[in-house]
Amino acid sequence: MDDILSYKQVELRQREQIVLTDVNLSVVRGDMVYLLGRVGSGKSTLMKSFYAEVPIFSGSAQFVGYDLASIRPRQIPYLRRKVGIVFQDFQLLQDRTVEENLLFVLRATGWKDKKVMKSHVQDILSQVGMGDKTYKMPYQLSGGEQQRVVIARALLNSPEVILADEPTGNLDFETGNDIMELLYGIRQAGMTVIMSTHNLSWCDRYPGRQLLFADGKISERE
Repeated sequence: MDDILSYKQVELRQREQIVLTDVNLSVVRGDMVYLLGRVGSGKSTLMKSFYAEVPIFSGSAQFVGYDLASIRPRQIPYLRRKVGIVFQDFQLLQDRTVEENLLFVLRATGWKDKKVMKSHVQDILSQVGMGDKTYKMPYQLSGGEQQRVVIARALLNSPEVILADEPTGNLDFETGNDIMELLYGIRQAGMTVIMSTHNLSWCDRYPGRQLLFADGKISERE
């Protein structure tokens, strides 16, 4: 199988404090991986290490073709283009429409042709069921609709991996289930999805690997 992520004997620290030690983890393309554990157990730290926001303190770490232990600052933007990130709190620009939020990302990642950009945004929004909300402002949308826009934003540059940090944490069960349907569909189409959650029912409804975080260690739940 084709590993998209390989960590061996990795240690991660935040402000000199050890967060995770002895991380040995591999993820293959198309995996659905859940990160489970209490607040502060290291789930977000691990995710941030994937896109080089938290450095690798020691060990070997490969992700989407990059050596994270020796990555250079100029390489980081290219690494991040291979990763789509879905945040719990949306982080949409409140003074711009749905379309303008997505166009902003395309411009920031080097797209130039305005006509192609607009067409691409429309296509991606249609994929997540938001094709008719292009000109809405974020505050005019429900929480579930905003999260769909966030997923669309994450998909814009055809990433190899979607990282979802508590994507249903601010949503009611029914809306959260709709978002999980969407993310699981993306996974079934062949994309890798790595998601942190406190909701164990998602693991039963949408099967995937389960990684447990406790006492600075990661173990696989059978």
